[in-house]
Amino acid sequence: MGQKCGWVQAIKCQLLVASLLVMLLGLSIAILTMITYREKRFIVLSEVALETNPIRTFRSLVLYAGICLSSILTVAAVLGVVATWRDMKSAVAVGFLCFAVVFCASVQAAYWTITNSTEAEDAMMDMYDFVYEEVRSNSSSNGREELLTIHETFLCCGKKLLFEEASHIEKETCQSETTGTTKEDCLQEIHIFLKKHIRFVSIVMIITTIIMVYGMILTSFLCFSIHFNNSLDRKDKYVLAGR
Repeated sequence: MGQKCGWVQAIKCQLLVASLLVMLLGLSIAILTMITYREKRFIVLSEVALETNPIRTFRSLVLYAGICLSSILTVAAVLGVVATWRDMKSAVAVGFLCFAVVFCASVQAAYWTITNSTEAEDAMMDMYDFVYEEVRSNSSSNGREELLTIHETFLCCGKKLLFEEASHIEKETCQSETTGTTKEDCLQEIHIFLKKHIRFVSIVMIITTIIMVYGMILTSFLCFSIHFNNSLDRKDKYVLAGR
């Protein structure tokens, strides 16, 4: 019995540490969500005057998904602490459910960042191509201002493949220091920026998945131990009926 109690205490200590890690992870995901949502390079492309702008939808999706994940992680961390101190089977069960939900979401997000990250890249490049071609075709003032803002934000200048036939666009919409120092075109800069961001997000999602698996294992063992102890307690109780 002493070994069994020591085993349960070891699980509780690990679950308490895991809950603190989950709390920090939820805070990290909330910070990452706000950084992504408020990132100037995403904002400038989401403000392109296009009726169906996928970047605008992407930013809203990231905001809602990040808030939901961080909230569920916070609830899971609180339930883990409560279950550790109070031996509440219901808290352990709900905590396991929260871990499982975040596990499924993080696996899906990690899979998307690895296999379908080119969709976000294509959407951002399409937004730049749309503004660039609009300025190239009719030289509208709104399009020129949007293109200038994009060049200032990404510190890039035009598209390398069209430098010779559309050099006047770069002269009008690029800063002098930008045109003189940059070697990459804007499509390349978009690719580099999004690749770094997606890599960082995928690392966070993989870490989240590992911690969620660890949390599910701990909560399942603790739930079974609480149920087993309650069964033993009921087995040793007797009721004396009066004659």
